[in-house]
Amino acid sequence: MILIGTVLGNSQEAIWKERLDASRIDWLVLDQWEAQKNRFRKHTADDVEIAVALERNTHLHDGDILLWDAETRRAVVVKTELKAVMVIDLSAAMSQSPELSLRTCVELGHALGNQHWPAVVKNSKVFVPLTLDQKVMDSVMRTYAFPGVSFDFVPGAEVIPYLAPHEARRLFGGADSTPNSHDHHTHAHSHG
Repeated sequence: MILIGTVLGNSQEAIWKERLDASRIDWLVLDQWEAQKNRFRKHTADDVEIAVALERNTHLHDGDILLWDAETRRAVVVKTELKAVMVIDLSAAMSQSPELSLRTCVELGHALGNQHWPAVVKNSKVFVPLTLDQKVMDSVMRTYAFPGVSFDFVPGAEVIPYLAPHEARRLFGGADSTPNSHDHHTHAHSHG
């Protein structure tokens, strides 16, 4: 077992791109939950057991280099598999009248909660991990057509740099587990 306490660099950095081009890479593949942890054990693709123990409030990113052997030109590199994220932009809604803005935000919150979609609010944006097929989530948002609200889908890796570690854990940590202890879709609603 190899203990990792620090990251050597990232494969996106020029010096590492050069080194890794002519190297044998052993991937440490992490799902979105594992990528948010700072302490864990896992085997690489080549079956090397790695124990990661990073400082508090730090986590691994796609392309992080954990081991480098210059002699054998071998490296262990992190490969994260983060799901896409729906980014809801409330900028335009915030410039509407206070009453309309408030109503839109409450209705959006209700809609997200009704779908059991986890969400992180940061400034004028709401981040929602894909818990369903992107087409389904797109359809749900278009059905509601909230005034002044736009949304787009972006790779999870693009969102991570803007989030604090606890926000990233909230966003990606529970995205694979959809609640099934109760079902809100069977409730009868009367509009009268």
